[in-house]
Amino acid sequence: MNAQYILLGFLAQHSDYGYELKKKYDSYFGKDKAILPGQVYATLARLKRDNKVIAVEQPEESGGPQRTRYEITDVGRQELREWLESPEAPSPQLQATMYVKTVLALLEQGDAAPYLDNQRMAHIERMRTLTRQRQDSNLSDMLLIDHALFHLEADLRWIELTISRLTKLKEELSHE
Repeated sequence: MNAQYILLGFLAQHSDYGYELKKKYDSYFGKDKAILPGQVYATLARLKRDNKVIAVEQPEESGGPQRTRYEITDVGRQELREWLESPEAPSPQLQATMYVKTVLALLEQGDAAPYLDNQRMAHIERMRTLTRQRQDSNLSDMLLIDHALFHLEADLRWIELTISRLTKLKEELSHE
């Protein structure tokens, strides 16, 4: 998972400090493995270099060192929106990305159903392609195609279940 979109998704809500972004990341997505602070700041540096965020230096009120607050730019907001609207290529490792996009779509747009609908359509199209390929395949290829089809079916069930639970998920996320 590329952390840049997660950080852009958080910054689309409001500007924030790197450490606060790390805490937010860990709260939403890092339950099994927290993101390293160095990864957060390296990602923010690349986003700044690419004009997707700006850094606003703010003096510490207690006389300490300056703190840097990050804000998303229009370029960053557009890239986030395009990423959220584009379905992922179906694959066995897709589940984590679909969950992340669902959460960020809820945070950014207040609704993840359009993203999940796009993802469902991409899965269905991939299933159609595989089903056509299966017709002229030998047994070895059929077994591989069947494996892929079963994973796609499981993803589709997850998408349907998630759509039915979006309201509750949105409520839970608002308490994070």
